[in-house]
Amino acid sequence: MMLTGAMRRMWVEESGSELVEFALSSSLLLLVIFGIMDCSRALYTYHYVAQAARLGTRYAAVRGVSATGLLCGTSPFQCVATASDVSNYVKSISPLGLSASNLSVATTWPGTTPTGTTCNLLSINNSPGCTVNVKVSYTFSFILPFLPRSALPMISTSKMVIAQ
Repeated sequence: MMLTGAMRRMWVEESGSELVEFALSSSLLLLVIFGIMDCSRALYTYHYVAQAARLGTRYAAVRGVSATGLLCGTSPFQCVATASDVSNYVKSISPLGLSASNLSVATTWPGTTPTGTTCNLLSINNSPGCTVNVKVSYTFSFILPFLPRSALPMISTSKMVIAQ
């Protein structure tokens, strides 16, 4: 089969190839950029979980059985932090973009000092010198469809000695 001049030009002409190359490379570039943004969201969430565990532990550590202050009133037990108080505090400091429904907080007072000895004052585990443990967990989900669709659990635990 003989190619005529017009058919030969059509086979060797490359007009429009730049448009195809640009479409492929720009879609790949956008895919990488949005992937970086979603992974940055995951890192931001993990940073919040770690900070929330530290702040929740501090909240419980300064509200032991001997806590005093302007907000305590006349009863010495009005300022004592309970597990629900710590959970409500941690959920109240959650930043925009993170759902409080995916957040869980577990607070325990093991009743021991950092050296492991028992430190009960009137059989109460949140007396000064005892430790408090706060475990914060958040279930993170990526937005982009090409990243893992399963929930990614982010967990951080903090331990502190009760000051008051």
